[in-house]
Amino acid sequence: MRLNGRAFCLTIFVDDTDTWQHKPLFTEIVHRAHAFGLAGATVFRGVEGYGATSIVHTTRLLSMADDLPVAIVIVDEVDRIRAFMPQLEELPISGLITLQEVEVVHYKGREGAGT
Repeated sequence: MRLNGRAFCLTIFVDDTDTWQHKPLFTEIVHRAHAFGLAGATVFRGVEGYGATSIVHTTRLLSMADDLPVAIVIVDEVDRIRAFMPQLEELPISGLITLQEVEVVHYKGREGAGT
């Protein structure tokens, strides 16, 4: 797949303890993006953060080490990202979802990847 120029970056913020059918919610989102054929998805685990509840969760305090922030970042062409969005509607996402226009300046997989 070639991805060049104008694209969209879809970012979904959830808690690391959020689940869907007994699996981590972020895993379900990545697998749906993969099955949909999107260019790529990456999960970033936060070490500290807060959201709509204004409760700060951090790895520094054991009592607050639950519900750490996780960001799933997906980049692809604008139309493909928009077509994927309905895949998220049935999931229990109680976090923030953002879309940003980005410019892809380099996208190249390793030789033989996926074979």
